[in-house]
Amino acid sequence: MRKLAVVLFNLGGPDRPESIKPFLLNLFSDPAILRVPFFIRPLLAQIIARARVKPATENYAILGGKSPLLELTRDQARALEAALAGPELEVRCFIAMRYWHPFSDETVAEVVDWGADEVFLLPLYPHFSTTTTGSSLAAWREAAAKLGLARPVTTLCCWFNDDSYVVATAAIVRRSLEAARQTAKAPLRILFSAHGLPETIVHKGDPYQYQIESTVRSVVDAMLADGAPDEVLDWQVCYQSRATPQKWLDPSTESAVEGAARDGRAVLVVPIAFVSEHSETLVELDVEYRELAEKMGVPGYYRVPAQNDDPGFIAALARAVSKARDRGPGVCSFAGDRACPAKHRDCPMRNPA
Repeated sequence: MRKLAVVLFNLGGPDRPESIKPFLLNLFSDPAILRVPFFIRPLLAQIIARARVKPATENYAILGGKSPLLELTRDQARALEAALAGPELEVRCFIAMRYWHPFSDETVAEVVDWGADEVFLLPLYPHFSTTTTGSSLAAWREAAAKLGLARPVTTLCCWFNDDSYVVATAAIVRRSLEAARQTAKAPLRILFSAHGLPETIVHKGDPYQYQIESTVRSVVDAMLADGAPDEVLDWQVCYQSRATPQKWLDPSTESAVEGAARDGRAVLVVPIAFVSEHSETLVELDVEYRELAEKMGVPGYYRVPAQNDDPGFIAALARAVSKARDRGPGVCSFAGDRACPAKHRDCPMRNPA
């Protein structure tokens, strides 16, 4: 049987309170995150990490002192293995986290030991950004070169408008919307909340914002196609998790919540850029923004769960992997060729749409 190693990329998270500071230090030491001259970065990373340890520790305390991301990614890995397995293909899913264990070098060693015949790199970020998928790919390639992993590699750089992913996501949002309507005492506004980025990164060519907004439009269209013929959805894209003093993408989730309060709308928050629960959903959305909504007088606050190992979502991932493998080794988008307009220069695929 041919052995296929599917490597799932994700951010990672501290596995105990003592891991929080080194996790933050790894995060802010990444040149894709902290874009300052290399000789300044180590000192600045230390300063930022030290300043963020206390609030991060308080947040992770709500989650039992650690991130749930690794366990949830393992659940996704097991489900995806089952979905991809076939009579002539042995599939094993490996996990490579960017800022905490298991790191890429640990995972490359596991893939080598297993004796994979081919490797498939699958970022658990639907939307490509130089700060997420780009950084993970760079770390993986460095580790693979160092440890001599020479196998055919297929990389799915993004899947933000993959039909199956859009339909699976729309179904999850639709279920939450229908449940929220049962108790909401005011009209509902859907807030599609994505992790933000500094505007300078987008202006330099990062396709993340374009891909986020494309996904949201597709999900809304899918929901309308599946809903009542005359249904009108009130929705908005917004961005959360601002971490530096720079100007970040607008509108912020905070301002979107405040706008809903002014308009007398209840809100249903969709974590559109996240496919697993972690601190940005379980603390930032479920605790911090809920408290803000209550303070501002929002007449109802609801939240759509992340996909995690939802069967429809796992089936969508399996189809995306199979389609990309059919195209052969190399880098591809969900569409095969480049899926972003040419102005997004940081797209990893060279041929412009």
